[in-house]
Amino acid sequence: MELTMELTRPATAQGARCVTILGSTGSVGRNTVDLIMRAPGRFDVEALTANRNVALLAQQARQLQARLAVVADESCYGALKQALAGSGIEAAAGASGLSEAGERPADWVMAAIVGFAGLPPTLAAARRGAAVALANKEALVCAGAVLLDAVRGSGARLLPVDSEHNAIFQCLDEANRSAVERLILTASGGPFRTWTLEQMETATPAQAVAHPNWDMGAKISVDSATMMNKGLELIEAHHLFDLPAERINIVVHPQSVIHSMVEYTDGSVLAQLGDKDMRVPIAHALAWPRRMKTPVARLDFAKLSALTFEAPDPARFPALRLAREALQVGGSQAIILNSANEIAVESYLKSQISFLDIMRIVTDVVERVGGRFGAAAPSSVDEICAVDEQARAEARRLCAQRATAG
Repeated sequence: MELTMELTRPATAQGARCVTILGSTGSVGRNTVDLIMRAPGRFDVEALTANRNVALLAQQARQLQARLAVVADESCYGALKQALAGSGIEAAAGASGLSEAGERPADWVMAAIVGFAGLPPTLAAARRGAAVALANKEALVCAGAVLLDAVRGSGARLLPVDSEHNAIFQCLDEANRSAVERLILTASGGPFRTWTLEQMETATPAQAVAHPNWDMGAKISVDSATMMNKGLELIEAHHLFDLPAERINIVVHPQSVIHSMVEYTDGSVLAQLGDKDMRVPIAHALAWPRRMKTPVARLDFAKLSALTFEAPDPARFPALRLAREALQVGGSQAIILNSANEIAVESYLKSQISFLDIMRIVTDVVERVGGRFGAAAPSSVDEICAVDEQARAEARRLCAQRATAG
């Protein structure tokens, strides 16, 4: 469902980069909007999308003079249309509207829709050859081969936005890829880094989303608490940088000053450091291959506290093992892992299951659903969706079972 109006916006500034933000009302999206607002004349906005936050979406669309605003929840379409009345901005809704946003002729697309829902519009942008700033882990985790085929076929460019992958991207010497020995992803350890399993069993959603270093959405914050975010990042790094899992290490770095590292065969280790502000990696992708100014705090090395590192605890954080196993098994395992996790986290945030139940359910779903599919990875979005639906159905059943038992 969509409504088209006559545009009244001024002509595009000469030399401005035309951008689309998929998920403009989320944490990454809001930070992207902030950077664009601070660089008048440098960017021209084609489309913005949100899940159901109509008020903020309409405000952003008016401020940035976007051509199109899309709300994923079709029941919100009327409210969006009313909020944009008289602005000349087109309004659209639903999955078709999200795909249209990805298909619109923007040079650069921020893919920041959280979860599996972000896959179709991200693929649409890649297939037409856009530079895709990837903040949606699930696009690569669930559809790595499909997305990379689209990128290769169209000449698109993937620009990693996750702070860890962006750090590696900045430290990676493209001319000497063969000299890369390993990638080292850093993890804060989340809010439960020092908690016992007994304490974690009773952890509340409010405690799980209270990340010690980063301001993120609820789902991503819970993933950080379980360290599933690092497991998904491991799979993502494998696809982004074409390295096997055994050459991608994870180390807990509680201060979150070093965002990730690349080790070379001569023993050199290059690290990217910066303030704990997502506007740094977003700005790097937004201005790439150039740089742009940001308002983030600069590191004061004379006042910097000690930087510490530790190995993650596999007993308390089994998500890392599950992610490595998903890569080793291949096929549909990563899709099942991701889909089960999304449902379990959603159930936990509704206080229907316990914190440790999240990984129990994910483990059970991977074991039960994994055997239903062959060793070959899905080769189309329809095949990916079929796996996703089965994994979600099983996860919902197990969540309901535990909620009733609890």
